[in-house]
Amino acid sequence: MMNLTTREHYEISRRQTLKQLGAGLGGAILSTLLNEDANAEPRIHNLTPRAPTHEPKAKAIIQLFMHGGPSQVDLLDPKPLLNKHAGEAPPESVADDEQRTKYLLGTPFTFRKHGEAGIEFSDQLPSIAKHADKIAVIRSMYGEHRNHEHSIWLAQTGLIIPGRPTLGSWAAYGLGTVNQNLPAYVALPDPQGPSTDGARNWSSGWLPPVYQGTAFRSEGAPILNLHPSKSLLGNTRERKLNLLRSLNKQHRERHPDEMELDARINNLELAARMQLTATDAIDISRESATTHEAYGLNNPVTQSYGKRCLMARRLVERGVRFVQIMMKSQPWDTHTSNVENTKKCCLETDGPVGALLTDLQQRGLLDSTLVLWGGEFGRTPGAELRGNAAKGTEGRDHHPYGFSVWMAGGGIKGGQTYGATDDFGYRSVDKRTKYSDYHATVLHQLGLNHEELVYEHNGRNERLIDVYDAHVIKELIA
Repeated sequence: MMNLTTREHYEISRRQTLKQLGAGLGGAILSTLLNEDANAEPRIHNLTPRAPTHEPKAKAIIQLFMHGGPSQVDLLDPKPLLNKHAGEAPPESVADDEQRTKYLLGTPFTFRKHGEAGIEFSDQLPSIAKHADKIAVIRSMYGEHRNHEHSIWLAQTGLIIPGRPTLGSWAAYGLGTVNQNLPAYVALPDPQGPSTDGARNWSSGWLPPVYQGTAFRSEGAPILNLHPSKSLLGNTRERKLNLLRSLNKQHRERHPDEMELDARINNLELAARMQLTATDAIDISRESATTHEAYGLNNPVTQSYGKRCLMARRLVERGVRFVQIMMKSQPWDTHTSNVENTKKCCLETDGPVGALLTDLQQRGLLDSTLVLWGGEFGRTPGAELRGNAAKGTEGRDHHPYGFSVWMAGGGIKGGQTYGATDDFGYRSVDKRTKYSDYHATVLHQLGLNHEELVYEHNGRNERLIDVYDAHVIKELIA
């Protein structure tokens, strides 16, 4: 028999057994993971075309982002009671949360019915209104923040925090691009100045950098330093590119998990291919005089925005997946002189946007191109008085509680309004639409499932819609 000392030496408690077993399993799992990682194929992110999860209605998107927040009650959401009670204190049900608006402010603009369905548009949007039967106006949008930056992040990336991928980056990540000689995602900034939040409007956030937007200039060379300073003789250029590809391949194999490296290599190779195609893609001099006239390129008021709209059409025509047209600063931010400044923004953009819709339809592109129009929020139905503002020069404050955007083309059922605000245009009350629903619908039209389009980041499967219970808005789909 074993003596006591022997038994104490050989007996192991249940706790010790589990501890040793756990350590052994942990070591085995770690060994397996290390072995799998060593034998795994390098994770290379690129823009090769990827199959959608279901049949897409849209192949491309043109986003017309109206920085600053257009006024819904002046443009897309008529409110007769607002005009009837103009100058009166807002009723308690729609009183401003921050007590910054002083009285209800009616609109001097006239709303008229357009199209077979009789959708009402302001007289400040005559060119857009001609396409009423192709447009679905969402009158029930609502956001979560009154600041521009936070609301832009929500509209573009799904949350009111910075540093996340934009809608365009998710589209590029999910689908790649059919034209390997052009970026999947192109941003067209305003040559007159940067938009609020600058390049973050087309950032890929924590997605691999290859999916971020590429900014094309609408004046001068589309991309700086795209062409070599000296011409190369014979096949010297091609031989240099082949050598570079070989060196890049070797370098990439030694560093398989470096996403920045993947992006840098892909972007350099794309730049080489773009030397032949990018300039042609946005060379609007190849368009007819009639087309120039339609887009307002002969009018100094509409020339800048019209040129970018025409460039956007040329880009989607050539296979670019997502094109984003920006506006300088935030021109729709009408804290003062709301009437005058709203008129100015409409004069600059309405004609070119109408021409874009006409052009896309005539070329058979509207059915496969989803056009998105809207800002980060709307404007208050009440008057904002800043400085020595007098009657007729009142402004409207930021307003995320109920506002309007619209969609057209890309399988969207036009000739309809979706949802509603209250009688004064203050709160979204019917078919309330949060941005996650909006984003889910856009992804659906591209053939992507908003639940399944994920990217692992810091141990979490991230999505454009994040944790929201999002739903595709089926009523908007043809």
